[in-house]
Amino acid sequence: MSEREDMMVRLSRAMGAGEFEIFFQPQYDARNGAPTGLESLLRWRHPERGLVPPVVFLAICEDSRLIVPLGHWMLSQACLCQRRLAEAGWPDMHIAVNMSETQFHDEDLVEFLQRILPGDAAPAASTIELEVQESLVMKDPERSIRILSAIRALGVRIAIDNFGTGYASMASLQRIPADKIKLDRSLVQNVDQNPDSAAICRSIVSLAHGLNLPVIAEGVERIEQYEWLRSNDVDGLQGYLFARPAPFDDMLRGLGALPI
Repeated sequence: MSEREDMMVRLSRAMGAGEFEIFFQPQYDARNGAPTGLESLLRWRHPERGLVPPVVFLAICEDSRLIVPLGHWMLSQACLCQRRLAEAGWPDMHIAVNMSETQFHDEDLVEFLQRILPGDAAPAASTIELEVQESLVMKDPERSIRILSAIRALGVRIAIDNFGTGYASMASLQRIPADKIKLDRSLVQNVDQNPDSAAICRSIVSLAHGLNLPVIAEGVERIEQYEWLRSNDVDGLQGYLFARPAPFDDMLRGLGALPI
């Protein structure tokens, strides 16, 4: 058995053994520092290796289609955690879940969302947000628009992730059903130092605001990035400068407005 095949077997067992966990990283309003939402991030707590980062196993989950039941589990957990947020006094905060290509194109996605969202115990659909990569949307725009439209018809929010890598044009962005834009991390990394990154970010902010779409910057790690982004009208912020991803209970204990 190859190392990759062994990893597939281990990952299948991990799902049944409850070894997967979700960590959460807060997002903040750039104007007043108030927390606005959480991004859910998958982790694997291996019994021997400890906490395994997603870069090690996500591609294998994608290839084996294990990502579909994992994605369903993450969406269910997001609903449970959003209810806990509401009970803790944060009823309007959203929880974002990343969509892989396999999960996004899975025929049962919309039906699954229809099953978990209705009912008195379910959170408001608008507090659940799906993050879909710009490159994935633009791979087959017509099909993506149909899927996104069906998801938004349920009231679920859509964020276009990793935006700014050159795939989407202004014309196509006008047609994409979305609620926000997330700047590509590579642009944010040197936005205060690289004139090209700064120019692209300014253009994206101007374009998005012209379409009434807020812009979120993730990967904010330095105060200089933070200051540049705030002064250039970016709407939301996320990154290690403010909070590292953490289990839900740990994140909730530290949740509050930034000391701006």
